[in-house]
Amino acid sequence: MTTVTGGERTVTADRKGWVLLGAVALMLAIYALPEPAPLERAGNLIPLTTNGKACLAIMAFAVTLWVTETLPFAATGLLVVLLIPTFGIADYRTVVRAGFGDPVITFFIGVLLLSAAFTRSGLGVRLAYRVLLWVGTRTDRVLLGFLAVGAFISMWITDMAVAAMLLPIARGIVIDAGLPPGRSNFGKALMIAVAFGPLIGGVATPAGTGANIVALAQLKQLANVDISFTYWMLLGLPASLLMIPCGWWILLKMFPPEIEQLPITRDEIRRRVRELGPLRATERYTLVIFLVAIAFWVLTPLLDAWTGGRIAPPVEAVALAAGIALFLPGIRVMTWKEAEREVEWGGIMLIVAGLSLGLVVFETGAARWLAWVLLGQITLVPDLLRPFVIVLAVSGLHLLFSSNTVTASIIIPILVALSRDLGLDTWAIVAPAAFTSSLAFILVTEGPTTLIPYAAGYFSIRDMAKAGIWMTVAAAACVAVAQLAVRAVGLW
Repeated sequence: MTTVTGGERTVTADRKGWVLLGAVALMLAIYALPEPAPLERAGNLIPLTTNGKACLAIMAFAVTLWVTETLPFAATGLLVVLLIPTFGIADYRTVVRAGFGDPVITFFIGVLLLSAAFTRSGLGVRLAYRVLLWVGTRTDRVLLGFLAVGAFISMWITDMAVAAMLLPIARGIVIDAGLPPGRSNFGKALMIAVAFGPLIGGVATPAGTGANIVALAQLKQLANVDISFTYWMLLGLPASLLMIPCGWWILLKMFPPEIEQLPITRDEIRRRVRELGPLRATERYTLVIFLVAIAFWVLTPLLDAWTGGRIAPPVEAVALAAGIALFLPGIRVMTWKEAEREVEWGGIMLIVAGLSLGLVVFETGAARWLAWVLLGQITLVPDLLRPFVIVLAVSGLHLLFSSNTVTASIIIPILVALSRDLGLDTWAIVAPAAFTSSLAFILVTEGPTTLIPYAAGYFSIRDMAKAGIWMTVAAAACVAVAQLAVRAVGLW
């Protein structure tokens, strides 16, 4: 340890400095590598251009810093936005518009404000007690309850909204138990379950996430394969149900709860519910605003169909309107200063960086080149293992993006072309990849669903990655088993 003016430089700080230098060296080394010979697949040449190679270099740099938490995650995100034009990949203004200009940013702001309102109004504590009355106070059952409830709701509502709904409830539980952020194993497991549950449920139905809709549309347009809602569920629902106990077991093993029971009995919970009395005005306003937002999110597809898209509001606009409604005169669930303290605004920077990076990776052809590198030899894999391999491969590609929809938009067309070139069943190849577009278990930066609970501060990026790697392997096995079972009973 060495002393410097203004404080001390710890061994950890020195190590982070070396990691930063290593990340820079890795980025420059990848950029300096000669361009590989174009891949030749099915008579097509797939090159990795100079700009594509630069994208891969920046991604390697960013992922290294995010996983090691060498810099604050928001600072790394902003650095990515700066590096893209620095390497000449795209114009700075184009990069900024791609990130800050995406509607998902307003959706994220809206749901974060709603989550803050749940906490500030006290509604989160009231709901936490109701959940505890249902699942009991054993920590393992509480964990399973959050996974199952999150998965079920996410079958019908976008996973990001479900995570926003569950976060204040989970946060109320750990705060009431006096469990410190960053040091409590149960706090880590429960907050990660807030993300895992919705991600798991999102694959069960086409309505679970936007990536599913993208996959269905591209299958119809590119391969003339029409997958119905029910046919999707024949594979998606069993896979989702298998993942719930897998996620439960992984979280319990990775983060053994330091307490077997929450320090509260059911009688005590009932007493506290009685003491809370009837809903206060701020709780009623928060609940009504949130339920109206959920109703619009659920009904938007129907409104689109009935009106031809003329009056149905975008889900992003609904989220932002709900967030703004919290501050209206006569409602005012919280002040703006309170919102600033409750909301982790740095999480928005991660989304901006991921969207900007995802755009240039797609436009430079780096994503297509990577997909062929990872999946070009899929015919060498036995049929029974093919879904397992596809899930793992697409999970690797998902690390590059902060949007399930972007991942699906890039991967699905490539797999459709690959399946047709190689004479494979298109749905059998695309289904595992479509599911994996939503299963962003490893990096916090892969999507808003993981960023929302991360903002509570109870687990680190490293904690998420440690559990997420095993969950990804388990998800691959679940998808493979589900596909095998559907084939075995003759429903494929």
